[in-house]
Amino acid sequence: MTLEKIQELLKEKDQMQLLAYYDELTEEGKAKLLAGIASIDWSFEEDLAHPADMSGKGRQIHPIEGLRRAEIEKRAQEFEQVGLEAIRKGKVGAVLLAGGMGTRLGVDGPKGAYDIGITRPLYIFEQQMRNLKEVTDRAQATVPLYIMTSDKNHAQTVAFWKEHAFFGYPESEIYFFQQDMAPAVDYQGKILLESKDMPALSPNGNGGWFSSMQRAGLTEDLHARGIEWLNIYAVDNVLQRITDPIFVGATILSGVNCGAKVVCKNDPHERVGVLCMDGDMPDIIEYYELTEEMANERDEKGDLAYIYGVILNYLFRLSKLEEIVGNKIPVHIVEKKIECVDEDGVTRKPEKENGRKFETLAVDLIKPMGTVLPFEVVREREFAPIKNKTGVDSVESARELLKQNGVKL
Repeated sequence: MTLEKIQELLKEKDQMQLLAYYDELTEEGKAKLLAGIASIDWSFEEDLAHPADMSGKGRQIHPIEGLRRAEIEKRAQEFEQVGLEAIRKGKVGAVLLAGGMGTRLGVDGPKGAYDIGITRPLYIFEQQMRNLKEVTDRAQATVPLYIMTSDKNHAQTVAFWKEHAFFGYPESEIYFFQQDMAPAVDYQGKILLESKDMPALSPNGNGGWFSSMQRAGLTEDLHARGIEWLNIYAVDNVLQRITDPIFVGATILSGVNCGAKVVCKNDPHERVGVLCMDGDMPDIIEYYELTEEMANERDEKGDLAYIYGVILNYLFRLSKLEEIVGNKIPVHIVEKKIECVDEDGVTRKPEKENGRKFETLAVDLIKPMGTVLPFEVVREREFAPIKNKTGVDSVESARELLKQNGVKL
């Protein structure tokens, strides 16, 4: 877009502050700023004007039936056979949600590049690939892996994987794509400047992973390969079992559109999203949305009624994803400390929240999928999230769980 077109657009949107430093910029800086402004997704205006109702009012929440460990173990051979067959026939792909940075771990780079080793290097990406290769070695077939990065870490992520020879996986089976970005705004809805030559744009959350794949042209590859199922998983869990054939087989045999790996909550108030039903549709609600009565409710066996905590490992039916991709899912408007150009033209990170970001969440795709199978996994074998450097859900706790699972650190 030309400067004239951009000016016309910004006047219409009342966002002329984005050109405040235009005349100070080099020709390169001017081109960069205009390209950044041209890339803005203006749907945030509607989200600000009519924010999604997150109050939970009108919901008809009740417990969901799931597949417990005893039943899974009884039918493990049957499930595994179906899952391995689907993998061998090329019907299963994997999607790694890796747009995050390692800021909370004290590093400036992709979170998956963090070294969790003690006596030798062992990167988060590397450990997850070992988990995937256990499956592909058993199936004697590869699974295509689609890695979602962000504008903040894309180049570093691609370079890191190349530097480490794709951790022994065929390069032809790995695809990188960037998640969509959303602007960050101040409390008056004005888009902030990240620098004098760039509007403040941030990854728009992991809920748009499939639409981002579509925009990257990757659905053509999915169809060319004959893929019917996509297993998405988060970068911060080093015990993720990816394209687990027992999970794949159980989901396929159940006839649902989505499988969700879950752990049984170890406390009524454990801080995890809870898989449940809202009327006749599956849904995931936050732990704080449960009333005290619901949190402590027990079933006829004495187990918690709302027992299934999600761990961001889902298996989605591709045909249903394509059917619902145009549906709008809730946009979460979150207050953040946003590094931006302040009044004196210097880029600074504020000490307190100074604006809002717009994010969608993968959990919000569960409801439009229509049907889901909660699939219980053993927490100590499959859930070692790394969100902090020390304490709960940290590098320390993940290392201990890796050791318990026989991983040399």
